[in-house]
Amino acid sequence: MTVHIEKDGEITLITLDRPEVRNAVDSGHARELHEAFLAFDNDDSAKVAVFHGAHGHFCAGWDLQSGAKLLREAQGGDAPVFADLDFEAEDMQALGPMGPSRLLLSKPVIAAVSGAAVAGGMELALWCDMRVMEEDAYFGVYCRRFGVPLIDGGTVRLPRLIGLGHAMDLILTGRKVEAAEALQMGLCNRVVPRGTAREAALALARQLAAFPQKTMRADRQSAYAQWDLPLPQALRQEWERGRDCLGEGLQGAARFAGGQGRHGRF
Repeated sequence: MTVHIEKDGEITLITLDRPEVRNAVDSGHARELHEAFLAFDNDDSAKVAVFHGAHGHFCAGWDLQSGAKLLREAQGGDAPVFADLDFEAEDMQALGPMGPSRLLLSKPVIAAVSGAAVAGGMELALWCDMRVMEEDAYFGVYCRRFGVPLIDGGTVRLPRLIGLGHAMDLILTGRKVEAAEALQMGLCNRVVPRGTAREAALALARQLAAFPQKTMRADRQSAYAQWDLPLPQALRQEWERGRDCLGEGLQGAARFAGGQGRHGRF
């Protein structure tokens, strides 16, 4: 197994471990990641996941050596490349080329980014809700050099996250984006010293796990759902999700009235 799952109380740590290829992913490892994140989402005791790459790198993308082998097999008359990855738009649990990239989970995932998070590895980081990045880590659409397309959400999530202008710069040039620039353009949420992304992401995950969960998840789902809706419908779905959490909010208001959380304290 090259995908390790650890439990730290209410936090699930999912680690990709293929040091010989900087944690690049092939079809087998993509399935392992997909299964690991589905298991996290179905685990009632888990509230937040941290996605981490072992040995100093997050993920170097798709394993191009494995991809070359698939192409040779296809040319030899075997099954078409990636034929099993076709999916219907309504299927939010479909397997993606990199594994979990088509999932819409019910709970947050935080990427702990060290070293390379490039090509499909960058797409996996974009799939996460938040990104904690080490000061010497970097992003980049490195697959541009080889004509490999972005098929794990890169052309969708990147413009939504940082705007079309920045996204086109990265998508068309494939250039390296280091941590300071990534933070400036909103591509990551935190920059931390080298070697500390995992612990910083775990600390952030514990903070999220301590909040009232029903409300946080409803707000998170609303933020994702609003993209394809006109403003009136987006506001309506926000209300419908939030309405079901008002009881939790009233309990929080009672705690505030009792003296908790005054002056912005957490």
